Amino acid sequence: MNQLVPFEALVWGFVAFAFVAANLPWLTDRIALMFLPASGSKGGWTRVFEWLVLFLLVGLIGKGLEHQATGSVHAQGWEFYVIGLSMFAVFAIPGFIWRHDLRPHLRQRARRSR
Repeated sequence: MNQLVPFEALVWGFVAFAFVAANLPWLTDRIALMFLPASGSKGGWTRVFEWLVLFLLVGLIGKGLEHQATGSVHAQGWEFYVIGLSMFAVFAIPGFIWRHDLRPHLRQRARRSR
C-alpha cells in the first residue's frame, strides 16, 4: 500500500488537532468560531458546551481515520470513551488556565504598570 503521508505522521497530526480543538473554546470569544455573542463574551456553560461538541467532532474524525486505516471500526466499551474524554480534558488545561488564571493576572499587571 502506497501512502502519501506516513501513518505515524497522521496519528501525531490527529493528536495535535485534538489538542488545538480542546483549547479553542477558551481561546476565543466567538461562538462556534463564527458569531460574536451579544454580551461581548461567552459564558462558562457556552464554553463547556462547545468543548463537548468539539470532543464529539474529534471522536468522529478519529473513527473516520480508523476506518480509513483498517477498513473497519473496532467496537469499544464505555471505558474507552471515558478515557478519551479525560484525555480531552487534560488537553484543554492550557486554554482553561489561560482564560481563567493567567489572562486576568496579566491584565491586572498591565493596569499597574500604567
